[in-house]
Amino acid sequence: MVQTIGGVEVAINNVQRYRERMMMSKTELARKAGLSSLTIDRVESGRPCRLDTKRKILFALGLRVSDKDQIFTLSPVVSQEQTLEHMPADDGNLLQ
Repeated sequence: MVQTIGGVEVAINNVQRYRERMMMSKTELARKAGLSSLTIDRVESGRPCRLDTKRKILFALGLRVSDKDQIFTLSPVVSQEQTLEHMPADDGNLLQ
């Protein structure tokens, strides 16, 4: 799904949902990922980013590269309940 912000079309992603589910601040995610808070803000708002940035965010969230489609996707936005069903628990296992 694409959203228009300030006249610019941007892709929707689930970075913010996952970060908030992990009860992590933007600053904490930025620190764990080795990125700036501004970069995290831009990614969460749907701005494009490099593959290396996506990889750093995935690892900082405790995810694997193979989980990239759950976070960085162009699919329609799903409800929070649907997203939470497929999110890893704190111990790294999937919630079910």
